[in-house]
Amino acid sequence: MSNQVPPTTQRTHKEIMIILSGLMTGMLLAALDQTIVSTALKSIVEDFNGLSHYTWVVTAYLLTSTASTPLYGKISDLYGRRPVFQFAIITFLIGSFAAGAAQTMTQLIIFRALQGLGAGGLMALTFVIIGDIVSPRERGKYQGYFGAVWGLSSVAGPLLGGFFSDHHHILGVTGWRWIFYINLPFGIAALLITSASLHIPKVKREHKIDYAGALLLVSGVVALLLGISVYGPQNGWTDTKTIIAMTIFVLLTGAFLVVESRATEPILPLELFKNHTFSITSLLGFVIGAGMFGAIVMLPLYLQVVKGNSATTAGLKLIPFMLGIVSMSIFSGKQISKHGHYKRFPIVGLFLMIVGITMLSTLNEGTPFWKLAIYAVLIGMGLGFSMQTIVIALQNSVDFKDMGVATSANTFFRSIGGTIGVALFGTIYANRLAHNLPIAVAKLQATNPAALAGATPEKFAKLKENTSVLKTFTPELQTSILHAFVQSFHVVFLSAVPVVTLGLVFAFALRETPLRSGAAHHAAQQEAAGEAVG
Repeated sequence: MSNQVPPTTQRTHKEIMIILSGLMTGMLLAALDQTIVSTALKSIVEDFNGLSHYTWVVTAYLLTSTASTPLYGKISDLYGRRPVFQFAIITFLIGSFAAGAAQTMTQLIIFRALQGLGAGGLMALTFVIIGDIVSPRERGKYQGYFGAVWGLSSVAGPLLGGFFSDHHHILGVTGWRWIFYINLPFGIAALLITSASLHIPKVKREHKIDYAGALLLVSGVVALLLGISVYGPQNGWTDTKTIIAMTIFVLLTGAFLVVESRATEPILPLELFKNHTFSITSLLGFVIGAGMFGAIVMLPLYLQVVKGNSATTAGLKLIPFMLGIVSMSIFSGKQISKHGHYKRFPIVGLFLMIVGITMLSTLNEGTPFWKLAIYAVLIGMGLGFSMQTIVIALQNSVDFKDMGVATSANTFFRSIGGTIGVALFGTIYANRLAHNLPIAVAKLQATNPAALAGATPEKFAKLKENTSVLKTFTPELQTSILHAFVQSFHVVFLSAVPVVTLGLVFAFALRETPLRSGAAHHAAQQEAAGEAVG
């Protein structure tokens, strides 16, 4: 006897919330592991003596999770949501356990890549499955919870990473290894919940996997991410490795477009780009990703460098940002379900982000925390209004058969935007700092040479990698250097403003169409199933 719920069956609120608990647990794991490692990297590097390869602990996860995202959507369209989602959970759990048990830096990097492969499915399929079980009109009030999960992970990740790495041993196990082992009980819970409750009818289709398109897409994304997040920031944007990586990306992208235009069942159907809402929400996802990660990644850095906060304290001070995301994700979701209108929310959201990021450019050495908290809340509110809303608009506009690939494509573009944002604003910050520091030191030398006592060229060189050197300088030199850091942050935040403003233009271009109700949603499911069988 089958446990599958037929397409015509409407789920109760309680049934949906049970399914949601499994999906949110899976998504929390994937979102946490994007941030939890950053504060523990110092402890990991010290254990493995792997300073030269430490960035790969983050990059390996980013590469595989981003590159696999669009593949999961298409594969789940063909083989069903539950088995593919559970494959992602199991892959993530195996990667987590292996990463926790890693004995060398190389092993850790490989297992982080495996973790990322599972995370790509967790991130992409969560929104796809919600699109399957809840109509667009009702989806807002449920999808708001996922915005809350995203906000929680943005603060909890650095906090947990700091907590585990600050403890040398916990229950006889090295502290930092718990950042991976903590995933195991939650992952098993997500597996059990989805096994018991996630029964989505599998629509049988005649299918043919586009292996050539998949290979070109993954290879192209890997080349792009290597260029913008590894070689560019480390070796310079005119370095041979950077240029080769970006050239390979361009060539593979061209080949991918040719293959996809001829494929019987393309991994990313190019016809989707003819859909106005798909194209606009893809651009919005990209811009929101770039603006969010590009600006927010700098806040903890400002708090640690300029304010002298510890990693854990800096994480705690991001709570206002999280509260902004959580409150407005839930509020906007409920309002969309109540009134059926969604276009106003990304417009208001991106405007709030512009105001918040512009205000960040006024931060200085003496800015009180309450001011920073207001700016962070504004940015968080903007994200809460925007992130889930564009997914609802997208899912409402595409055919049911393309729900998986369209939704995962949106997640993919947001991830790519975030990666490019981090690389772009990180480069701007480094360039401005390299320009401002010598000027600040030269000015001080001209007016107060004694203030440079004990400041050797070696210490200045080390300053770029480790700001703890500041404590060895005279108070006057510390003040000048901190001002140079602040000036560099100003340029970064001001650079983010036009990027987010572009997003506001896209938000105004978004067309509002009536959201499908429960009855229309199930009718579309039946039609998709009928077309597949016929």
